[in-house]
Amino acid sequence: MEVKARAPGKIILSGEHAVVHGSTAVAASIGLCTYVSLQVPPSNENDDRLTLQLKDMALEFSWPIGRIKEALSSLGGPFPSTPTSCSAESFKLILALIEEHNILDAKLSLASGVSAFLWLYTSIRGFKPATVVVTSDLPLGSGLGSSAALCVAFSAALLACSDTVNIDMKQEGWLVFGESELELLNKWAFEGEKIIHGKPSGIDNTVSTYGNMIKFRSGNLTRIKSSMPLKMLITNTKVGRNTKALVSGVSERTLRNPDAMSSVFNAVDSISKELANVIQTPASDDLSITAKEEKLAELMEMNQGLLQCMGVSHASIETVLRTTLKYKLASKLTGAGGGGCVLTLLPTLLSGTIVDKVIAELESCGFQCLIAGIGGNGAEICFSASS
Repeated sequence: MEVKARAPGKIILSGEHAVVHGSTAVAASIGLCTYVSLQVPPSNENDDRLTLQLKDMALEFSWPIGRIKEALSSLGGPFPSTPTSCSAESFKLILALIEEHNILDAKLSLASGVSAFLWLYTSIRGFKPATVVVTSDLPLGSGLGSSAALCVAFSAALLACSDTVNIDMKQEGWLVFGESELELLNKWAFEGEKIIHGKPSGIDNTVSTYGNMIKFRSGNLTRIKSSMPLKMLITNTKVGRNTKALVSGVSERTLRNPDAMSSVFNAVDSISKELANVIQTPASDDLSITAKEEKLAELMEMNQGLLQCMGVSHASIETVLRTTLKYKLASKLTGAGGGGCVLTLLPTLLSGTIVDKVIAELESCGFQCLIAGIGGNGAEICFSASS
């Protein structure tokens, strides 16, 4: 049997950085996904290995099930219905298994992702053989929630193979989990994210699990749904950034200029709330959709100006802003800033010729351009017989 799962990445439409200082932010799923295929060998096959293939990186990790059981049997499990955190001791045991593969120093950052996989696999499925294959539309480390999408897709495929969730394996096509199953899936994905990031907010995995959009403030998440189709050009500047340093920089600027920065954060809060309202307001025809898109474009531009006030823009981001402005398109950075990705709203009535020109100009700067729908489905699974 083969179980396939897919989970979307995410963008921040409004409120990044300011959310740390009490403002509202809005996040949305994007139509770019991470895909996981879990292939269970027939019981009569003499296959006793757990193999993880990261296709986009041309990497493979494989362990005899006996070796995993020997190393991790003290962890107990499986306990699929009880999402459990990986302790420091458990992490050391898992890391020892990964180190047997002699990962190059340049790829050490992969260790946390593979650790999350081993924790989720043994916790949800136990010590059983399988081949797990991962592919993704999402560029790594660019602020599009690639690690959360990975944890959600892993958890979805594993839970679909367990007796914990109630799913009809005979149905064809992509299926969604029920509400209680989604809650369980989200909790497991969060445990994976904790292994990768230490103290994640939970926003990325929640958006990836449920899809659509989320409004959040001071740890409170509210799921919201768009009443209109939204499409974005996502430009990956390919400039790496240090999220922790950028967050610290905003905090330091706030200490130096408390009154001015308080006004900035209050303005961002208002923009996020207005943006959420616009997105949820019904749009009955092309005219009202165009009016809403113009409003969203204006709010995005205002948010970008405030992000520049926070000091988190970058020369590469400014290049994207200048380029899209020539075509009267609104753009803003998404995520930490200092590089990473930039969003450009593509209005419904915008001609494909203009989009092609914008992309050609941005790609000539060495940037990667992706077009994605915003606010679509969350985690999905499908079943098929093994080939």
